[in-house]
Amino acid sequence: MRRIDEIMTKSPVCCTPDTKIEQVANLMVQHDCGEIPVVSSQEGKKLVGVITDRDIVVRSIAQGINPLELRAEECMTEKPITIKKDNFVHQACELMENYQIRRIPVVDDNDNICGMVSQSDIALAISESEAGTVVKHISEPSHVSH
Repeated sequence: MRRIDEIMTKSPVCCTPDTKIEQVANLMVQHDCGEIPVVSSQEGKKLVGVITDRDIVVRSIAQGINPLELRAEECMTEKPITIKKDNFVHQACELMENYQIRRIPVVDDNDNICGMVSQSDIALAISESEAGTVVKHISEPSHVSH
């Protein structure tokens, strides 16, 4: 059974709560990712939230708010679902299915960010049939609220 630290993206790019949304979006483009962990400081890396491309759209543009006037803390999801680096891949699959999320921040025992695990990381680590089932369950409409 594979562990999360074997398949995760290590040392993901992060932002702080006061990072401007434009900078967050540029980080997403530069690093080809749809989610940026938000940390208390660039030195400490304590995870305080995550911000996705969808968060930016839903919490600013859809509300008629100019995202260029906002900071990460105004669009981020606080207290995101996380997983420990020594957990197993099947546990990440369960979290993704239960919460219908495509990415999970990986934290150490002090809640410092140490990686990110995505649906595609998992798809590459498990069998094709298992990957199809995971994707199906993550994508199904549900009544889970975030």
